[in-house]
Amino acid sequence: MGRTSDSRERIVRASARLFLSRSYGAVSVDELCAAADVRKGSFYYFFPSKAELAKAVIDLHTDGLFAQLSAAPGASAAERLRGVADAVGAIQTRFESKYGRIVGCPFGNLAAELSTVDDELREHLASTFARWEREFAVVCHQARADGALREGVDPDRLAHSLLALAQGQILLAKVANLSAASISAALREHIDVHLREGVA
Repeated sequence: MGRTSDSRERIVRASARLFLSRSYGAVSVDELCAAADVRKGSFYYFFPSKAELAKAVIDLHTDGLFAQLSAAPGASAAERLRGVADAVGAIQTRFESKYGRIVGCPFGNLAAELSTVDDELREHLASTFARWEREFAVVCHQARADGALREGVDPDRLAHSLLALAQGQILLAKVANLSAASISAALREHIDVHLREGVA
């Protein structure tokens, strides 16, 4: 058995892997405990239910996304905006390397599986997507302030479309067995359409 002091983190990280490689519904609590090397009593000590664990997994992936977004801010407004595409692509590239294929977006997968059966989880996911959009909007507003966006481009609508496109491209890549590179390429193309001509 692993150390009790890091049991919670091991449960969350093992669950994040299993939910991605299989699905939330396909993995039992017994399997999660075995993967994390903890007893079932420890599992329920930290998580009264599997749904509470799913929230912790969502939060883990959220932290990873925002760390990736802040890792490469870029020098210009256009570079920072393209950095959004690169951050999403980098995360999917890591998943692709780890699992040998595109396994989807952790948030999108859980939303598709659980949003119609668990309102509490749906609300948690909705707040997570709202955080994505707010972070994207900050970059889009910076780009407008720096004069990088085309005339008439609404930064908030651009942020929303980036979120929607990211989710759609990840889903299509998963279903069509495309590469992670296709996801960031599509996002960059969408961003470039909204940039002023000649903006680097």
